[in-house]
Amino acid sequence: MKPSRDISRLIEIMAALRTPVTGCPWDLEQNFETIAPYTLEEAYEVADAIQRGDLEDLRDELGDLLLQVVYHARMAEEEAAFTFDDVVEAVTTKMIRRHPHVFGDEAARSAGMAKGMWEKIKAEEKAEKRARRSAKGLPPEDHGKGFLDGVPVAHTALTRALKLQEKAAKVGFDWGEAGPVLDKIEEEVGELRAAIQDGSKTDTLDELGDLFFALVNLARHLKIDPENALRGTNEKFRKRFHSVEDALVQNGSSLEEASLVEMEALWQAAKSKA
Repeated sequence: MKPSRDISRLIEIMAALRTPVTGCPWDLEQNFETIAPYTLEEAYEVADAIQRGDLEDLRDELGDLLLQVVYHARMAEEEAAFTFDDVVEAVTTKMIRRHPHVFGDEAARSAGMAKGMWEKIKAEEKAEKRARRSAKGLPPEDHGKGFLDGVPVAHTALTRALKLQEKAAKVGFDWGEAGPVLDKIEEEVGELRAAIQDGSKTDTLDELGDLFFALVNLARHLKIDPENALRGTNEKFRKRFHSVEDALVQNGSSLEEASLVEMEALWQAAKSKA
């Protein structure tokens, strides 16, 4: 089997990997639950390549992420649930429907995207999805009954906090500006200090979570993606620490041999450069 630019070749490769007896033993053992962590990992690696501005790496990582879509579709096809073609049809239908100002008739294109149209279209899609599930004898989606229960738990904690806050804000449960959020952060820091002093691990965990949640709320009000903010800080820390390591090597020392005082001095030097 030769490589190809045609998506059908990737689908054929996955089918071969999942073919009993002749396929790959590891691939045959997998299911939706075991593959899901790899799907998340590949999505993060795509984001990492973008963050680094490495388009060569981005090409490869997008291919790995596409493989995950093909993998899940293949397993679904084996269960006679849906195929890769169904996935493509579903997303193209959704994109065309959600952009009447681009793909609609002349009147729709001229009118542009009217206020509230996005929510109206999504509500219609949800209604049709419920009807589809009912026609197939499937139970309603188990997202709970509360207003916020539709926010997926599979998000990272930072992203889920952001989504929960955004959804609550839609019904007016929100501060109008960033100032009160800063006050809340200071309040949470005080409560965290008290919990640490009391020596309660349970309360410390709870208060630290509250502080993270408040920081995400501040990021939202400042229109900053908290994941991107932390990702940038992580990379900044890595680079500075690498500078410390390089400086130690140049001085004939190492991370294991250096004292905290030495590393702190080199850290400050690296910090002053960037």
